[in-house]
Amino acid sequence: MTHRSVAREAGVPATAPTYYFATLDDLLIATLMWVAEELCGDMLAIVAGGGTAREVAAGLARAVGENRGRTLAEYELYLLAGRRPELRPAARRWLDLAVDAVRPRDPVAFRAFLAAVDGLLIQGLIADAAPDEDELEPIVSFLIRGRDGSTPAARGE
Repeated sequence: MTHRSVAREAGVPATAPTYYFATLDDLLIATLMWVAEELCGDMLAIVAGGGTAREVAAGLARAVGENRGRTLAEYELYLLAGRRPELRPAARRWLDLAVDAVRPRDPVAFRAFLAAVDGLLIQGLIADAAPDEDELEPIVSFLIRGRDGSTPAARGE
């Protein structure tokens, strides 16, 4: 990736990326933050609002369907952050936003749910055909039920 290739892809003058982003790292961090906040915003609107399994499944289906490019960018940048420590705080931002926004009673269960969502998104990205909400809903329902098969409300959460 170069500033020039970014400018070409964005359809802006070749000097525009260097005007706003002095280094490629600055550009990558800004991109990672945007992607993380967009995806997090989409999912938090559903989860924090007490979204149903169907609503969460629909959000995941959009992430691997109509928002596929954004989701691909997120995971490509996560992998880059795995190799470049200076990008790791930006890569962890969406997890921090999610935990902070939801403030779960059971942070372990919530982190496990987020890890499973990451897995579902990655699987959706490599599928020949992106899964739809009908395919994802039973999986999300299983994840929401928790370890013992009951809902968080039934457990007094």
